[in-house]
Amino acid sequence: MSKLKMLPLKMLGGGAGLFAVTFAIYFFNLDMKFLAYCVEPILLWNYDRIPRKQYV
Repeated sequence: MSKLKMLPLKMLGGGAGLFAVTFAIYFFNLDMKFLAYCVEPILLWNYDRIPRKQYV
């Protein structure tokens, strides 16, 4: 087959692969797990260093 005829098949395969990856991220909730384990501790560390004004 010529390269021009293979291009739609490669694009379809790439799209299917991208869909599979994004579906796995959605299905296993990997984005929230990443935020909980990697980003949240950094944010909490920074937030805990902010001086507080406590009004009782």
